[in-house]
Amino acid sequence: MSLKLGVLMDPITSINPPKDTTFAIMLEAQRRGWEISVFEQKDLFLLNGKVSARSDQVKLYDNSEHWFDITDEKVQEATFFDIILMRKDPPFNTEYIYTTYLLELAEKSGVKVFNKPQSLRDANEKLFTAWFPQCMPPTLVTRNANQLKDFIDEHSDVVLKPLHGMGGGSIFRLSHDDVNANVVIETLTQMETAYIMAQKFIPEISQGDKRIIMINGEPVPYALARIPKKGEIRGNLAAGGTGVGVELSERDRWICSQVGPTLREKKLLLVGLDVIGDYLTEINVTSPTCVRELEKIYGINICASFLDAITLVPLS
Repeated sequence: MSLKLGVLMDPITSINPPKDTTFAIMLEAQRRGWEISVFEQKDLFLLNGKVSARSDQVKLYDNSEHWFDITDEKVQEATFFDIILMRKDPPFNTEYIYTTYLLELAEKSGVKVFNKPQSLRDANEKLFTAWFPQCMPPTLVTRNANQLKDFIDEHSDVVLKPLHGMGGGSIFRLSHDDVNANVVIETLTQMETAYIMAQKFIPEISQGDKRIIMINGEPVPYALARIPKKGEIRGNLAAGGTGVGVELSERDRWICSQVGPTLREKKLLLVGLDVIGDYLTEINVTSPTCVRELEKIYGINICASFLDAITLVPLS
């Protein structure tokens, strides 16, 4: 069955094809004979109640030197597409939210949109973990400096991070006697005007921050353990971490069983869970990565499972 796929993403010219999950998904769609078009946030618009986009139809090549050609350029209503993938990277800002409103209107008109626009708004990648307190490490979300200092004193060794970050940006590890604690708290909370998250430091980070891919609420049986480089606490590949394939542990599968039903209910079809040691630390819903790495290590086709799920999940 040939379908028309629209992909809202960052500029296709800026991606790193060997590591880009969105590109891997599009390659699989092309192998199936689907017609693929790409567009950016700036290309989406609303006119007289109808959502449209200026899009580029593309032919793809699994080649890091020349990975696409534009075969056609069109301006058309969103209903031209059977499926739209929202794969724009954070920041999750006001413009991102406006984009989800437009995509929700496209969904209302009969287009399948994944991940579901409303759920993208509802599921902050840090705060969404609070839906599953049984899976979390000791955690505080606040903008109050005294509460943060008390939390640091209680747990001695903590990690502080903004709620909107990605790729390991602006993550700090503080101890109860750290002379930089006040300035870090002031900076991250913007003088107590912005919420941040504090979590007890999990020493198992040395064994990797595991990225577990969930497809329609079910885990891929392998995770990518992102090992921090020497002198780092961040395993993110964007922060210099090294990816190592690992099989899911019994605890990993239990965490997935706790989260999976909610992901299905919210039509969050492609999600990346971050697990350190025994604890769930983040739920990545905007544009989770690490699919290409896992496919290469284990010779599996995660993208095929994802596209199969898309075609089977009903619109409403």
